[in-house]
Amino acid sequence: MASRVTTVKNAEKLVERTMKGNDASHDAAHVWRVRDLALSLAQEEGLSSDSMEIVELAALLHDIGHPLSNSYFQTCRSSIFNAFLKNFSCEVLIASLADSSASIWPCRDPSEEKIVQNFLEEEGVDEIKKMKILTIINGMGFKEELAGHANGEFSPEFRVVQDADRLDAIGAVGIARCFTFGGSRNRVLHDPAIPPRPDLSKEQYMKKEEQTTVNHFHEKLLKLKDLVKTKAGQRRAERRHKFMEEFLKEFYEEWDGRA
Repeated sequence: MASRVTTVKNAEKLVERTMKGNDASHDAAHVWRVRDLALSLAQEEGLSSDSMEIVELAALLHDIGHPLSNSYFQTCRSSIFNAFLKNFSCEVLIASLADSSASIWPCRDPSEEKIVQNFLEEEGVDEIKKMKILTIINGMGFKEELAGHANGEFSPEFRVVQDADRLDAIGAVGIARCFTFGGSRNRVLHDPAIPPRPDLSKEQYMKKEEQTTVNHFHEKLLKLKDLVKTKAGQRRAERRHKFMEEFLKEFYEEWDGRA
């Protein structure tokens, strides 16, 4: 088995290679922040050295093949293109490719799912640690809790990695990421005529129906504070959540010409 330092360096290279070209909402810098947050939370929570290794690798690898990455986005389009060539007219294909909210989104290339598993095997990570890392990555998404798949049996490593990812989605950095992603998908900034969906289902979340960037705060980001699982993460989430509330208050006042 490669040394921990070597494996981490190789993981960093994999992140840089696979996430190159992503917009700044899901780029390598996001991964570095999540890694640093996760290790900091793990230290505050008193995790062991072995757990820290699991935490660091899971944090580094958590967004490989992510559905919101540009590489994943392009893979989806290629898959859809090939499927439509066999079954539909050119007109239907063009209309579907232009609509990123269509029910065919998102799709998953099986090869993307294997990248992390293959990497861990090539690095000689032992089976128990490998399974813990894969379990963290596969279960930490917001959509899993929307679907009710999450339960109370979370490992300490899972808690800190998921919390770190969620912390990076809120606060000042979260605001910047939210508007960056909205801009990359040509979403409307804000439209008072389009209300946020209060009880968002997994299907609605994954379908990405027409919504505004600001609505994403109400549909997801403002809910994350109450989903943070570690004491260390909760302390940080309170501060970041409050910052978002203050930002939105100012945003709406400026939008309406009251400030």
